[in-house]
Amino acid sequence: MNQRVLVTAGASGIGREIARAFRANGAKVFVGDIDAKGLEILVQEIPGVMTVVCDVSKRDDVEHMMNAAVSALGGLDVLVNNAGISGPTAPVEEFDPDDWDKVVQVNLNGTFNVTRLAIPHLKKSPAGVIINMSSLAGRLGYANRSAYSATKWGIIGFTKTLSIELGAFGIRANAILPGAVEGPRIERVLEGRAKLSGKSIEEEKKTALSIQSFQRFVDPRDIATLALFLASDAAKSISGQMLPIDNDSQQAS
Repeated sequence: MNQRVLVTAGASGIGREIARAFRANGAKVFVGDIDAKGLEILVQEIPGVMTVVCDVSKRDDVEHMMNAAVSALGGLDVLVNNAGISGPTAPVEEFDPDDWDKVVQVNLNGTFNVTRLAIPHLKKSPAGVIINMSSLAGRLGYANRSAYSATKWGIIGFTKTLSIELGAFGIRANAILPGAVEGPRIERVLEGRAKLSGKSIEEEKKTALSIQSFQRFVDPRDIATLALFLASDAAKSISGQMLPIDNDSQQAS
């Protein structure tokens, strides 16, 4: 795999595993992330990965990241839009409008701005690929997570539109829809739910797992493997699709 890959929010979690997987398969990888310290650690962990500090909610940061990535990579073949925030856990009538705006600015506007700047470069690739990170919340919704869910549903519509617009240029666009993923983020989400419900974190964890066929959280390495597949020639006929990876979750909680 000699692809040139840009991963947003790649300093930790799912993004880090995606960056690691592409590098392990011979790709040139550039990572943008708001976490400068995390990027320093990433460079030590994954030899050859290139990085820049970027807050995708800021257009200037996005433009700087894209210019730096294309210059360092010598072009662009694969864009992985992984950047996103969870936002607070609260019912709609109590949701702070400023918090709503922050979630939309990162999850939806950030994905849009990164993608619009990437498209001219992807059009020059012999096989351009866009992978957008949606969520189980973009398929089923989440109580008390209205901003997060709304943006993840928005990513679905955005991905569908990209596949229609860009098919003529040989660019494929798909979305990955993870369920609850192992790591610090789900722990924070469970803490938020526990505060709202008055239940313990362990009780909230049991509730979250109860809707799944497999009683475990998703391994981020499995999501990275799916991303590798979607970017490969094996998926050359797959575009405009929503691919859940959620241990067969039946409903949101």
